[in-house]
Amino acid sequence: MAKIDLTSLEWCDLIFKGKNKAYGAYKLRENSSKRHNLAMLLVIAIAVVGFSIPTLIKLATPKEKEVMTEVTALSKLDEPEVKQEQKKVDPNTPPPPPLKSSIKFTAPVIKKDSEVRDEDEIKSQQDLTENKTAISIADVKGNDEQNGKDIADLKQVVTQAPVDEPEKVFDMVEQPPTFPGGQGELMQFISKNLKYPTIAAENGVQGRVVCQFVVGSDGRVRDVKVLKTLDPYCDKEAIRVIQSMPRWIPGKQNGKSVSVKYTVPIIFRLQ
Repeated sequence: MAKIDLTSLEWCDLIFKGKNKAYGAYKLRENSSKRHNLAMLLVIAIAVVGFSIPTLIKLATPKEKEVMTEVTALSKLDEPEVKQEQKKVDPNTPPPPPLKSSIKFTAPVIKKDSEVRDEDEIKSQQDLTENKTAISIADVKGNDEQNGKDIADLKQVVTQAPVDEPEKVFDMVEQPPTFPGGQGELMQFISKNLKYPTIAAENGVQGRVVCQFVVGSDGRVRDVKVLKTLDPYCDKEAIRVIQSMPRWIPGKQNGKSVSVKYTVPIIFRLQ
């Protein structure tokens, strides 16, 4: 059997023998070989252009010139010369004065035994202790021998900082402290601010808590304590109410505001 070229016109005429060749399929089959060849050439052209683009870009880009930099080692650099300034000494400058001794030297005097008085004899440590003799170093002078002073004549001045004495708290004064508005306002303040402890109310605790506190010279309430206790929760509530009080009018003694102790009872009563 002879080989048949599927792209030839003979093959196309053989297929469409006895058929309508005016139909579009015959035209497509007839020109298929040309289209295949054109498509193949187009693919090859695109491939060649794609592979050649990097080469063309490389050829079109100018080469950068290599710059050579000469590096010189620091050890080879010449060290700069440092000029040393020489101080000129003036030959006419007088020499500095000699230093004086800080302690004046007293030359010893040799005497005969008959010429030595009892008070000139060197006393032992025991004699000094028994006689309570004061020792004075009268021969020691300062750096200034002309104006040197005897150490025994120098007195040490001790300055003590004033100690603030604690403020006196009075039990009784000429004019006792008062709550702003009087005793009625004090009772009203306690009744308004007192909160009955829940636990004490549930346990049916009733009674009176006696508290004592100090009204300072500035009218502030401080040092609150319980003199007569009722219940831990009631005691705590009584202290809280007293500490929340505003400033009082301070008590006075000899026309001067002073700190005074004050006692007040607080009653807990169930309605």
